[in-house]
Amino acid sequence: MFVRNGFLGRAILLNLAAAGGIGLMGMEPVAMRGLVDALTGLSGAGSQPSGSPAWTAEVMRWFLLLGGLWIASALFNRLRELVDLHTSPALRHAIQLQLFDHLIDHSPRYFQDNFAGNLGQKVKQAGQSAIQILEILTNDIIRIVVILAIGLTLLASAQTLFAGLLVGWTVAHLGLSALLARRCLRLSHAFSEEVSSTTGRMVDIIANAELVRAFARRRQELSGLSDALTGEIDRSKELRWFLTKMWFWLFNALLVFQIILIGLAVSEAMAGRMSIGDFAMIFSLASIVGANVWGLSTRMLGFFEQLGILSGALDLIVRPHEIPDPPGRPDLTVGDGAIRFEEVRFAHPGNGAVFDGLSLTIRPGERVALVGPSGAGKSTLVRLLRRQFPLQGGRILIDGQDIAAVSLASLNRAVAEVPQLPSLFHRSIRDNIAYGSEGPDGKGVADEAIRAAAARAHCDRFIEGRAAGYDTVVGERGIQLSGGERQRVAIARAFLKDAPILVLDEATSSLDSETEHLIQDALLGLFEGRTVIAIAHRLSTVTGMDRILYMEKGRILEDGDHATLLRRDGPYARLWRRQVGGFLPDDAGSTADLEETR
Repeated sequence: MFVRNGFLGRAILLNLAAAGGIGLMGMEPVAMRGLVDALTGLSGAGSQPSGSPAWTAEVMRWFLLLGGLWIASALFNRLRELVDLHTSPALRHAIQLQLFDHLIDHSPRYFQDNFAGNLGQKVKQAGQSAIQILEILTNDIIRIVVILAIGLTLLASAQTLFAGLLVGWTVAHLGLSALLARRCLRLSHAFSEEVSSTTGRMVDIIANAELVRAFARRRQELSGLSDALTGEIDRSKELRWFLTKMWFWLFNALLVFQIILIGLAVSEAMAGRMSIGDFAMIFSLASIVGANVWGLSTRMLGFFEQLGILSGALDLIVRPHEIPDPPGRPDLTVGDGAIRFEEVRFAHPGNGAVFDGLSLTIRPGERVALVGPSGAGKSTLVRLLRRQFPLQGGRILIDGQDIAAVSLASLNRAVAEVPQLPSLFHRSIRDNIAYGSEGPDGKGVADEAIRAAAARAHCDRFIEGRAAGYDTVVGERGIQLSGGERQRVAIARAFLKDAPILVLDEATSSLDSETEHLIQDALLGLFEGRTVIAIAHRLSTVTGMDRILYMEKGRILEDGDHATLLRRDGPYARLWRRQVGGFLPDDAGSTADLEETR
């Protein structure tokens, strides 16, 4: 599939170059036979005095032909390498890019079920495996086919027995090689699994190095890792022992074939039924055929292994998207930013229903807070709005447009989100803030706009306090920044995105009280002219919202502003009392007292 898309011509040229190189090498025994016969005839004629350096025309002709075949064969091999230079890297690039393009469009659930490192490794492995498979198909296979065709023709011209012996031995040798390679593949996979397991254990320990140190568990972790590495050693020994036995029998089979073939040729030459030149031809041909058959047999293990790696990568990556986004869908056009959930039904796989006929209308420019206990469906609701999960029923409309019928990119452009745990790239602070712009990867964003967004998010002070300023690289997932700093960078990114719909998922949860107050003031500016949905566990952050929706088990139990819900003295009021009263019992103060205090 990958080769057909833009690389078919180069693959054919690789085959032709490989065929030309081995084909010319296959003619070497013919030239060798002619040269030997010419030299034998010259010696038998006795016409040249001893030690004479004179060359006859026939000797010169066969000698030049032999040298020309060597040079031409080498040129074809260099041509193949030149074509491969412009094929393999480009093909690997195309495969990795195409697979990554498909991978990145999978749903969030897909990435929750698979390790990010494993997915990236699969993409890289697929590109490398495809190159190695192409190498075997366009070099080793072609070479063996061409040399066998030439060998059969030449041996049949000498004696049919030799041709039959070559065919029988080649089929048996390659068949046995394939059988042993497939069996060896199981041992190779077992060893690979052990390596992956020990690598994963090692990475897990490294990632939790501070925890290991805090609990003084270094010795225990080292012991556990040693036990795991022992299993890796055992699988490695099994694989190496099988390979040793396999190569022993296959190489001895090659030696036996060459000894039998040359022995028969010696017998025929001594009996006068074969010239010395024919014997030299068979001897040379046996070496060439044997070397190529041996080379292919040793590559079979790699072929099956790379085929398994490629197949595994494709099975994991190239699977249908849970949320399809076919090309040609219209873009979402957002004017007022009205949002409507109509009879929405959704359940996570293997779990009960989260929503069963939920309906909700959010007016243009309205600021709505979602509160309630964990598992109420708050985060799921905004993920459905982002089309990160497929609905099982109902629909979601933005300004009257069904979000399932518009392009996913346009929907994402219309919604800015500040999550509880912001994601940052291992890039500079400038790049991470600029990522919220409309340009590709934030390129071309004015530095003034980046600085203005940082100032509005109150992160300019800590940025400028660092030696590299906006060029500070934040580390993997922003590890060089504190939790509050990461959230402020994410808020600055949202300012720069300037989307008509804003989603906040505990956007100030990692901030200290003073910074939280500053950010809330900044968010009020960001709220202007936008429809806002905010998820909050700290109720003090949502008291100024237009509406507060109290949710439990996928249902909206209460709907109103802060003061109204307190007067109702329902679930929201009880939650408010618990948070404001801290560890005090519920009867420590009435709702009215708390409201009066507020």
